[in-house]
Amino acid sequence: MQLIDIGVNLTHPSFAEYRQALLERAYAAGVQRLILTGTSLAESQNALDLCQQLDANSEHLFSTAGIHPHDASSWNSDSYNELTALLKDPRVRAVGECGLDFNRDFSPRAQQEKVLEQQLAIAVELQLPVLLHERDADERLLAIVRDFRDQLSAAVVHCFTGEKRALFNYLDMDLHIGITGWICDERRGSHLHPLVKEIPRTRLMLESDAPYLLPRSLRPKPKNGRNEPAFLTEVLREVALHRGESEADVAAHTSATAMAFFNLPV
Repeated sequence: MQLIDIGVNLTHPSFAEYRQALLERAYAAGVQRLILTGTSLAESQNALDLCQQLDANSEHLFSTAGIHPHDASSWNSDSYNELTALLKDPRVRAVGECGLDFNRDFSPRAQQEKVLEQQLAIAVELQLPVLLHERDADERLLAIVRDFRDQLSAAVVHCFTGEKRALFNYLDMDLHIGITGWICDERRGSHLHPLVKEIPRTRLMLESDAPYLLPRSLRPKPKNGRNEPAFLTEVLREVALHRGESEADVAAHTSATAMAFFNLPV
């Protein structure tokens, strides 16, 4: 059984001392491909460097390059060209993580929107898929993406945690949906249980968002409290349960979808 983790923050400093061991645990658990998330120009370069350092002679690790809405204020006159150059590396398979976060508002909303539009324009230019971040901003995100959708190759709403209205609007725009350990959280994620079965097989992908979103249903839990890609099997278990499908079936179709979305080598 093969799994693909479409969102891993492997550049996070908490992983610095044991990245190789973390990858070995992931591979042993069946997570054979990992997409390392870029969240700023510097972190996108770091993610690419990790792919080249830790996976030089294989094809397990790929990355994204983009500017997270939290970092939208860092965008300057050089950012477009610098990001475009990063995205031309063959290990980099998507634009992002980019989008809108009206929950924390670490960058002004107008700046978030401008930077999202710039990154969508790059995705159109390079014909790369997009990894989208959204918090409390689904209607505005949809309005912006709609203007680019016909020219975009594909886009996934990373770490979907929203309600039915947002999900159906995303699906109506032919977007993909990424599900994390949020679905394993009985305090705040149970609304996803009936929704996850509404996602078409060709639109669903799985992600850990490690080191964040440790599945609360995981037993035993790691003493350090950090999530890692090996625990994606717990997300798989929960998704399969609420879709009424076998774990092997969900693993197969989410992996096939991720392979196609990120144009990964067979």
